[in-house]
Amino acid sequence: MLRKLIPAPVRRFLKPIYQSGQSFLRNQLIEPSEVWLGRRDPLMPPRSKLYIGGGDFKAIGEEFRRYFIDLCDLQPTQSVLDVGCGVGRIAVPLTEYLKPPGFYEGFDLVPDAIAWCSRYITPRFPNFQFKQVDIRNGFYHPAGKGQAAQLQFPYADEQFDLVVLVGVFTHMSTVEVDHYLGEIKRVLRPGGRVFTSFFLLDATSKSLMGKPTSAFNFQYKLDGRYTFDPTDPNRGTAHDTAEIQALFSKHNFSLPQPIHYGDWSGRQPSLSFLDIIVGQKPFAPDTLPNTP
Repeated sequence: MLRKLIPAPVRRFLKPIYQSGQSFLRNQLIEPSEVWLGRRDPLMPPRSKLYIGGGDFKAIGEEFRRYFIDLCDLQPTQSVLDVGCGVGRIAVPLTEYLKPPGFYEGFDLVPDAIAWCSRYITPRFPNFQFKQVDIRNGFYHPAGKGQAAQLQFPYADEQFDLVVLVGVFTHMSTVEVDHYLGEIKRVLRPGGRVFTSFFLLDATSKSLMGKPTSAFNFQYKLDGRYTFDPTDPNRGTAHDTAEIQALFSKHNFSLPQPIHYGDWSGRQPSLSFLDIIVGQKPFAPDTLPNTP
């Protein structure tokens, strides 16, 4: 009733002020009070910050921590780079595993996600650091100015033992995947590993993805990738398995394990929801591991 009494131009003027006030109350009063009152773990982001992915935040993070240990042989004193770290779904469970001199670095294009991680995770675990990169993404960061296909990761050469990308290549073009693999190889130490996840298309997944048991139907081909939404392919992207394997080979990554297929298409048996590929950077000639 009150809304009808306020002229439209005034409502348009007041709307951003009202929204800003709501945001201030939520960020500065309501959400911190949940932690103060013991209603929420301080390392559990509030609902307003969970902008990507579904499911149980803690359980999914712990699931991937197991993969890093079991599939990538991650050790507590090693270093991890989390590409597309979001609000710490991967970082939080790793705080219980990585110990100095082990360390973690994460970067993401969503400023609010990095701000939350830097405020709540880094003060408790100084060996966990976060950076924001200004990359444009029509779905997650439309105001960004940079291009993913030109991004130089903000880290030195050969700095990390493990690079992880969970649900990142599922939003990127083949050209961008190609560029990122080059950057990953640069920042990995010799013998280091990369953990990646995809929606991969082969004969099996193509035959399944149009059925009710499939979560997505990547039926539109666009710029060398496949999407379920041709108006915004960054919402979800699938790639041909052979093309992705060729990109790993192009950047001289070995694939020490078979692909661990996920059940996103209804495929069984499966390991997780997404398809997982683990690559390994070659050892330097003078650092090859001893063999019997």
